[in-house]
Amino acid sequence: MTDSTMRQPADSAAPLDAFLAMGPDPLAVGGRQLNSRLIVGTGKYDDLEHMRRCLALSGADCVTVAVRREKLYNRDGKNILDFIDLDRFTLLPNTAGCYNAEDAVRMAKLGREILRDLDNPGADWVKLEVLGDSKTLLPDPIETLAATERLVEDGFQVFCYTSDDPVLARRLKQAGAAAVMPAGSPIGSGQGILNPNNLRICLEYLKDDDPDYPMIVDAGVGTASDVAVAMELGADGVLLNTGIAHARDAERMALAMRHALCAGRLAYQAGRIPKRLYATASSPVEGVISSRPYGPSAS
Repeated sequence: MTDSTMRQPADSAAPLDAFLAMGPDPLAVGGRQLNSRLIVGTGKYDDLEHMRRCLALSGADCVTVAVRREKLYNRDGKNILDFIDLDRFTLLPNTAGCYNAEDAVRMAKLGREILRDLDNPGADWVKLEVLGDSKTLLPDPIETLAATERLVEDGFQVFCYTSDDPVLARRLKQAGAAAVMPAGSPIGSGQGILNPNNLRICLEYLKDDDPDYPMIVDAGVGTASDVAVAMELGADGVLLNTGIAHARDAERMALAMRHALCAGRLAYQAGRIPKRLYATASSPVEGVISSRPYGPSAS
C-alpha cells in the first residue's frame, strides 16, 4: 500500500476511502493527536543521515530521542536535532539509561528544558524508562511507579515503558500516566510478541472504564509481522527502534513497519474470523452436480 496508489478522491465520504487516502486513524495521546500510530526511535543507526531517511520512510510523526548529559550530540560532535525535521516531528524525550526514579525525573526535566527552547510540542512529554538491570533491560516496577507519580505531579505527560504485567499497567494508569507501554519482549531482542495473552489482559484492565485510553506496545519488535500482531491484538500503537535501525536494509524495513501497522489496525477493526478445528467450505455445495453424495461412500 503506497500513498500514490491508494489515494482516493478528496470528496469521498466512505470511512474506508478516508483511511486509504489519509492513512490510519489518528491517535489521541498526551493531549495531542498523532496522525501515525507508529512511533520510531532515533538510536542505533549507522549515521544520522541514514536515520533521517528511515524516519521519513516510516511515516511516523513522533520520534523518541534519548536525553543525555552531552545534550544530544553524538560521538562525532553532530547534533541529532540537526537531522530531524522539527516542523514535522513531535519529539518524545526518553530517560533511557536510568536505573532509579531520581535519575529519571532529572533526565525528564532536562529534556523538557531542551524542547521548550525549541518550541517543540513534545516539551512536556516523556517516555519514562527506569530499568532494573543492564542485562535484561527490563523495567524496575517500583522505581517506575514512583517516577510516574512524581512526573505527573510536575506536569509531565508520561508515556510509561513497563512490563506486560496487567496489575502494574493498571497502577500506572491510576498514577496518571498518559499512556502505558508494555514490552512485547525485551528491548532490542527482536523476539516479537512473546505473551499476547498478557497484553490482552493489559488492554482489558486499561480500557475497562475508558475505551480510548492508549496502550502502545514498546520494545522487542523484530520485523513487520510483529507490528501487525500487536495491532491485531488491539494495541493503539507501536514504538520501535532496533527493528528498523539494525535491519539489513533499514529503509525497506521502515516502509515495511509502516504498512504492517496499517494492515494490523485495519484487521483489528475488521474483526478476524474465529479459529476452527475443521475446514469450512468457502463455496456453497447446494446445486453442485455430482454422481454421489458428499462424504464417504456407504458400504
